[in-house]
Amino acid sequence: MKMLKDPEHQVAGHMAKDGRLGPLVDGEGRFFKPFQSNGRGENEAKFYESFSSNKNVPDHIRGYFPVYHGTQVVEASNGSGKLPHIVLDDVVYGYSNPSGMDVKIGSRTWYPGVSELYFNQCLKNDRETTSVSLGFRHAGFKIFDHQESRFWIVEYKVVHGYKVDDARLVLRKFVSSNSLADSIPDCAFASEVYGGSNGILAQLLELKAWRRRCAGTSKAGGFYACS
Repeated sequence: MKMLKDPEHQVAGHMAKDGRLGPLVDGEGRFFKPFQSNGRGENEAKFYESFSSNKNVPDHIRGYFPVYHGTQVVEASNGSGKLPHIVLDDVVYGYSNPSGMDVKIGSRTWYPGVSELYFNQCLKNDRETTSVSLGFRHAGFKIFDHQESRFWIVEYKVVHGYKVDDARLVLRKFVSSNSLADSIPDCAFASEVYGGSNGILAQLLELKAWRRRCAGTSKAGGFYACS
């Protein structure tokens, strides 16, 4: 295995920099995510194990998830020794200057059985952000400006304070071809990315419909209790 390194295009979450524990990539298409604490890592691994081995999951639904390659014990990014990691496809591998957004979907972001401390933390974050007002919130993003040949990145603390108009602006800039410095995004790629039969909105509706059809059955793995 090649030496692992921190992901160049990670847009949110715990980043493997400055001695912190975070995900790693091998530069060959694999993404290594360290197990999270309080059982969340184990739950996430169980979800991927169940989901990837479930023959009832249609292929077009599987396409919404990174391919799971099991777990592996590797050297942690913070130098604390070897730790278990979930191994997934690196979804931006092979792309040059990829733009990406980390969006938390749902008006509430906790799952059944969480501790009171975690529940209160999630409730606070949901109320302080657009999770309640819009049903989603931005956790981070990295948008490449082809006119200026640079990325637009905003610090987490600023993104965390975004209101409805801020969230709308990010969504518009994400699908625009003009400079990010322009006051009015042209939304040149909006219909291709968000709309149409293969757009993000159609995919979300398809995923939602599939989950509803599977509700109360064993056809799909649980989406709760995993990151």
